[in-house]
Amino acid sequence: MYDTIAAVSTALSIGAISIIRVSGIDAIKITNKIFKGNDLLKVDSHTINYGHIVDDKDIIDEVLVSVMKAPKTFTKEDIVEINCHGGLATTNKILELLLNNGCRLAEPGEFTKRAFLNGRIDLIEAESVMDLINSKTETTRKMAINGVEGKISSLIKDLRQNIVEVLTNIEVNIDYPEYEDAIEMTNNLLKEKLIYIKEEINKILIKSENTKLIKDGITIGIFGSPNVGKSSILNALLEEDKAIVTDIKGTTRDIVEGEFILNGITVNVIDTAGIRTTNDLVEKIGVEKSKKTLENVDLIIIVLNNNESLSEDDLKLIDNTKDKKRIILINKNDLPSKIDMEKLKGLEIITSNTIKNDGLDNLKNKIVELFNLGKIEDKDLTYLSSARSISLLKQCVKIINDIDISISNDIPIDMIQIDLKNIWNILGEIIGESYSDELIDQLFTQFCLGK
Repeated sequence: MYDTIAAVSTALSIGAISIIRVSGIDAIKITNKIFKGNDLLKVDSHTINYGHIVDDKDIIDEVLVSVMKAPKTFTKEDIVEINCHGGLATTNKILELLLNNGCRLAEPGEFTKRAFLNGRIDLIEAESVMDLINSKTETTRKMAINGVEGKISSLIKDLRQNIVEVLTNIEVNIDYPEYEDAIEMTNNLLKEKLIYIKEEINKILIKSENTKLIKDGITIGIFGSPNVGKSSILNALLEEDKAIVTDIKGTTRDIVEGEFILNGITVNVIDTAGIRTTNDLVEKIGVEKSKKTLENVDLIIIVLNNNESLSEDDLKLIDNTKDKKRIILINKNDLPSKIDMEKLKGLEIITSNTIKNDGLDNLKNKIVELFNLGKIEDKDLTYLSSARSISLLKQCVKIINDIDISISNDIPIDMIQIDLKNIWNILGEIIGESYSDELIDQLFTQFCLGK
């Protein structure tokens, strides 16, 4: 924390501009050593300065240098950002000069880690920074920015404040029983307070169930016998020729993937090899991959050929997926029907053909219905986005349930106080008021190098 770090904050590739970020007590001093222009040690904070980066007398690049002095910076340390011309050679050379003059190469996420450790942001805000970087849709962007701006943290802080007020009353009742102005924290009153806290936590948890969809999207697997039109359906959904389409059975021998956006949610689509009994070694490997994929998708689309009778492989696939979320898609409805619909009675069925893209809108609408995508309102995206935070909140609910049992059994209130303090501490872990060094190290290694 006391050394000065540097890293490239933009993508290290050919481009118009690259930004090298420097943070630490000697950030301005070190940059000034390699900068020819205004004396950076004397310029005002939050100014942009034109000049050149030099190596001895050799000009490396023409640059703009932003100087931002502590504490009004992202890390609450002195920060310098060098805007140079994009390109691998120039960017790497400037970074090399900084390292040679006293900087250390930043670890992944170290700038954001310093922002957290220096009190600039809390853990939820830090995790939201990563969500913002990784966001692929407008919905994920809105959710992440709510976290960055501290809206989600405020919910947790309010819950902690409610618990502090209860704990304070209990302390006063125990230590100063003669103090008449204090509210007597009876078991009934405590129960009322806990009901409110539990309801607020559950509201957050219910909303947070949508975060997996918002962050990770939905993974859909397209399954069926060879030559039923799985690859054509994939191409139609993606609106591009991602998979090879032929009349030859077994053309798709490996997993083919793509994604599209549906109601602001990313949908990951996997086209699998046709599932059938085969002696072809390569095709057999593809079939095994398809069977494994069945276990890891959120939705199964089983494609059947309207122009063929149901095979044993079709019936087996339908039976093996009866307990999973699925849609039966009868393809090639432009051809005469030879399929036995009696064997599909009671199943969720959509008919389609990929010649005219008939039925694809119905398929998308069914996906929206199955995952309640129409009910995800982007006007209130104050959800927790990390599995870590959600798990901690669920721990709080469990402890509240235990306290409820303790109250029913007339356990002394000073014993219940211990559990309340535990809830307060767990909520503190969510926003980073209490944490382990191991957790912080693990969390910030997921960030990109320049962040």
